[in-house]
Amino acid sequence: MAAEHGTAAEALVGQVVLPGDLLLLPAHYDEDAEGERLRLSAGAAPQGRLLCGPGLRRSGAGLLVTTCGLLRHRPGGGGAYWVDSQQKRYVPVKGDHVIGIVTAKAGDVFRLDVGGSEPASLSYLAFEGATKRNRPNVQVGDLIYGQFVVANKDMEPEMVCIDSSGKSSGMGIIGQDGFLFKVSLGLIRKLLAPKCEIIQELSQLYPFELVIGMNGRIWVKAKTIQHTLIIVNILEACEYMTAEQRKQALAKLSGN
Repeated sequence: MAAEHGTAAEALVGQVVLPGDLLLLPAHYDEDAEGERLRLSAGAAPQGRLLCGPGLRRSGAGLLVTTCGLLRHRPGGGGAYWVDSQQKRYVPVKGDHVIGIVTAKAGDVFRLDVGGSEPASLSYLAFEGATKRNRPNVQVGDLIYGQFVVANKDMEPEMVCIDSSGKSSGMGIIGQDGFLFKVSLGLIRKLLAPKCEIIQELSQLYPFELVIGMNGRIWVKAKTIQHTLIIVNILEACEYMTAEQRKQALAKLSGN
């Protein structure tokens, strides 16, 4: 059996794992009834039910690694495992909020580059207050912050800029005078974590606007171009700096 050649998942937490590695799980975890991949969710996990996050998929009695990176584990309930990687290629996931770049208009639909393998579609009616007579003023090259409502391997991704109640909830066209740059998906997840220290520390340095997309894109706008570029450089460097190094860098900037 392939499972006999795997390694216990608990023993590899915090270590580098490679695609093809098999992680064995304790016998008390319940098997998925349909043998399907278990997905990481925001809700609490039932006791004994394991949640499988990015970089892993269920395989028999264990988890099969699909991405190179550090294995992470979150206890509680049935627990959760995922691979923390520096992956830059984005795969659209339903419900993700992303930053897209309008590349074309095709009738009543806009085409957006979202960093995936194919462009996403966005209807002109998928904006707050949009009607056939009141169309949004969207031009090629505009930045759009939206959410995926369709994202699977058999259909092209589809985005909207409204929530379930028809409100924008912060989504829509992003201002043109900011700065857009790309970082790894691992840094994005770190920045989107509740009470992120990086964002809190930066907010004490300069006032700025920030839009973070799950597809690895970040848009920043501060009062001046100089302040904007400083924030961009700090965010890019945070991927390689420790918390202490980051605090020292911010202390030097705040003292100027």
